[in-house]
Amino acid sequence: MTVLGTFVRRNFEPLVLSVQVLVDLAVVIVACLTAWWWREGLAPIETATDLITYREIFSITAAICLVCFHWFGMYSPIKSLLNVEEFKAVSKSSVAAFFVVHALIVFLRGTTQEADGSGALYNYLVPLHRAIDLEVNPSQYSRITLVLAFGLILVFTTISRFISFKLIQELHRRGIGNRNVLIVGTGETARRLQRKFLLVPTLGLNFVGFVERDSSKVGSMIERSRVIGAYEDLERLLGQYKVGDVFVALPEEDEDTVMAIVARLERIGVSYHVVPRFYHLMSYKVRIENLDSIPLIARPERRVSLVSAMVKRSLDIAIALVTLTLGGMFFLVSSILIRRESPGPALFRQTRIGQNGRPFEMVKFRTMHTSDCDDALAPSDDNDPRVTRVGRFLRRYSLDELPNFLNVLRGEMSVVGPRPEMPFIVDTYGPLDRERLRAKPGVTGLWQISYARTSAIHDYLDYDLYYIENQSVLLDLVIIALTGFAVIKGTGAY
Repeated sequence: MTVLGTFVRRNFEPLVLSVQVLVDLAVVIVACLTAWWWREGLAPIETATDLITYREIFSITAAICLVCFHWFGMYSPIKSLLNVEEFKAVSKSSVAAFFVVHALIVFLRGTTQEADGSGALYNYLVPLHRAIDLEVNPSQYSRITLVLAFGLILVFTTISRFISFKLIQELHRRGIGNRNVLIVGTGETARRLQRKFLLVPTLGLNFVGFVERDSSKVGSMIERSRVIGAYEDLERLLGQYKVGDVFVALPEEDEDTVMAIVARLERIGVSYHVVPRFYHLMSYKVRIENLDSIPLIARPERRVSLVSAMVKRSLDIAIALVTLTLGGMFFLVSSILIRRESPGPALFRQTRIGQNGRPFEMVKFRTMHTSDCDDALAPSDDNDPRVTRVGRFLRRYSLDELPNFLNVLRGEMSVVGPRPEMPFIVDTYGPLDRERLRAKPGVTGLWQISYARTSAIHDYLDYDLYYIENQSVLLDLVIIALTGFAVIKGTGAY
């Protein structure tokens, strides 16, 4: 490896962060210039305001935007599930920057007052205000230009971040910037971690193997990975495999054993992460309390506000009406093609389980031969003989789900939410799985835009729990936007 390659590998995250800050700065400047050109550059010469007038305001806007981006966690090396929190942060930081800039314009307007000896504090503040006030008169520039600038900042930054995430993911997929990691433990929790690492290579984590208590198991295979050592080999393994992070996945072990491993990792000085006992409890929003010196985990009150529920329902109805109206011709053409290829109805109706366990009849385009449309597991690949040629196309681009918007209008489904399961699968649910039924099922959701979308819905509870615990209108909008990208790419179900 060259010196440059070694430097990039060792400093990948700081380098990416530095480049991201510069890209964000450039994007904000381009958004501001575009807003000026759109509003002022195309205006008649006699009414247009030259760019020099906006120089000071745009400079403040760029600085405040970068501060807000940092404040809302957009430069954190730790990424959220499918980067949804980062996309939410773009919206929050853009709105916050808008209000901060307007507040500064109000409070930093030029002052003509002089200190008059009426008080020491007053005599001090007036010269200070004059030293930092804005030179431009707010009446000289257009408020519309400034509002347009922040609208474009939101749009351009969202697009820029989406491209950045994809570029970084591609680098990780090629092994650039990946950190070597190992897992201490070989139980079910450790195997779930292993599957997550292998399923999502774009996490930037290169899994090198397991570490086991029993030295006799060294060299054995667990699924697709090997046990590379025992507990006493930890220090040697960290150096041999150049491990950057250790994941301690031993929720079933006693506390003394786990703490001994943690103490050893502390002495070595390597970064580590511990999967806690009852780790599924941490999938919920929790509050850490203290009873004297004893830490306690508590769940805050789970209640969706009436306003949030009304806004979500209004958004559902609006999107459903627009989709069904604009897609009328597509519905007609699809129905004709489905019936021509395979005898039977164009629409497929099936009982699914909705919110709070209530059954309802879900409607979608029929993608399989009529004789195969029964309560069975969905096709898992595009060679399934049950799927018709038209159905294969519809499933690839998730177009078979469009009639679901009829269920949305009836209030049985939402645009975003956990996918509704068939009754025979819900009958096998345990207490944790039944948490899915707390929310109204959706046409799309986190699972549909994840790497796990080709696997069974019920095998990936994490996505639904994350959505249920963090649901908001802003999160819904992010998922809808990401679903649009997934549909265009044709990464829907088989």
